[in-house]
Amino acid sequence: MRIIVPMAGMGKRMRPHTLTVPKPLIPIAGKPIVQRLVEDIAKVCQEPIEEVAFIIGHFGAEVEARLIKIAESVGAKGTIHYQEEPLGTAHAILCAQSALKGNVVVAFADTLFKADFTLDTSAEGTIWVQKVEDPRPFGVVKLNEKGQITEFVEKPQEFVSDLAIIGIYYFKDGEYLRNELQYLLDNDIKDKGEYQLTNALENMKSKGSVFIPGPISEWLDCGNKDATVYTNQRYLEYIKDEEGLVASSATLNNTVIIPPVYIGENAVLNNSVVGPHVSIGNNTQVDGSVLSNSIVQENSKIKSALIANSMVGNHVVYEKTPADLSLGDYNTLRD
Repeated sequence: MRIIVPMAGMGKRMRPHTLTVPKPLIPIAGKPIVQRLVEDIAKVCQEPIEEVAFIIGHFGAEVEARLIKIAESVGAKGTIHYQEEPLGTAHAILCAQSALKGNVVVAFADTLFKADFTLDTSAEGTIWVQKVEDPRPFGVVKLNEKGQITEFVEKPQEFVSDLAIIGIYYFKDGEYLRNELQYLLDNDIKDKGEYQLTNALENMKSKGSVFIPGPISEWLDCGNKDATVYTNQRYLEYIKDEEGLVASSATLNNTVIIPPVYIGENAVLNNSVVGPHVSIGNNTQVDGSVLSNSIVQENSKIKSALIANSMVGNHVVYEKTPADLSLGDYNTLRD
């Protein structure tokens, strides 16, 4: 099994947090979004992962090294592939064409999920879907009476279906997918100005491929600050019974912890109330503050603050009393 992770986008909706780090490396309950995604897919597949192929922009050697380690954490080889310009989902996947062979899962790195099924690798293709109230911003699928997918529609402005494609796909034959993606580029077949994966899926279906929906119990978006804070909350609820959510090297002085929380290595908390649903990164110090439903990343200092529904980046110094906060890396803010 191979996993292909397109993640070359700039993450503009997550600024300022994506000015210094790609969005998929923003932590959720102590681990980068993309690591959570890869680990969850590996659990659903329940078979060895041979390769994780990351499709990125030019993020630098440090980011690439972190991605390789994420692949190694699930026992796989990590490979790096570049998308030089944003030409659509089909083009992005084809940038990792050397990984398009055998059983393949394609997973876009701005979404997480909770699923209660095991992937059927004998199926020709599985498309993860979730019912949504407003399907217009999404690609959607229509089903027949057998529960098979009969149509793929990209961002329908009139109602077609409320089963949204969440951005995770399984293909039994990676080479076949590669050929269909290449066909779109060779013949300049675009939808809304871009090469779309849904066009390739439609072509494959018209040639007899049978796709089935992969039901999930919860779809978690990481597209903006509020959505990411909510995803952190939900993930902490998922893993609240796991060991090690509060690092043994963390120091808690006269501090009340309201679980579930994640507290990283060498974090120091003094005279504070932390939780519920707070993630604090490595080497961060919190003094005389109350934090709830928030993400504070690494090497930051929070003092005399009341913080809720917030994201604070790396190397931030903060002394203030907001109710709702979004501070990127290397900011200093005091009263």
